[in-house]
Amino acid sequence: MSDIPNCPKCDSEFAYSDGTLLNCPDCGHEWTPGAEEAVGEAEDPNAIKDAHGNVLESGDNVQLTKDLKVKGTSSTLKVGTKVKNIRLVESNDGHNIACKVDGIGQMNLKSEFVKKI
Repeated sequence: MSDIPNCPKCDSEFAYSDGTLLNCPDCGHEWTPGAEEAVGEAEDPNAIKDAHGNVLESGDNVQLTKDLKVKGTSSTLKVGTKVKNIRLVESNDGHNIACKVDGIGQMNLKSEFVKKI
C-alpha cells in the first residue's frame, strides 16, 4: 500500500511523487506533501484558471489545448501553439486572456482552452 495521499483536488488515487512534489496524472494538480489540507482554503474563488485548474497570472506563458478558429479569417491556431506574456482581463463573454499571437496579432482567448507552461 502506498503512503502517497489521494489528490486533494479530484481525489484520484493515482497520485505519484516527482522528487519534492506530488502530482496527479488525472487533473494535472501539483502539491507539496503535507499541504493537502490547505488547498481549498487558500484559493481565490475569482481566480482565472487554465484547462487543468492551475491559477493563471498576468505575464504567464500558456499553450493551446485545442485547435481554435480565428474569427473573421480563414486561419486556425493549432493545438500546442505557445503564447507568451498573457494579460488577464475582465470580460462578460468569457474571453479573459488578452495576448499577442505570432503570425496573427492581438487577440483574446478563453482560459479553458489553454494550459500554463
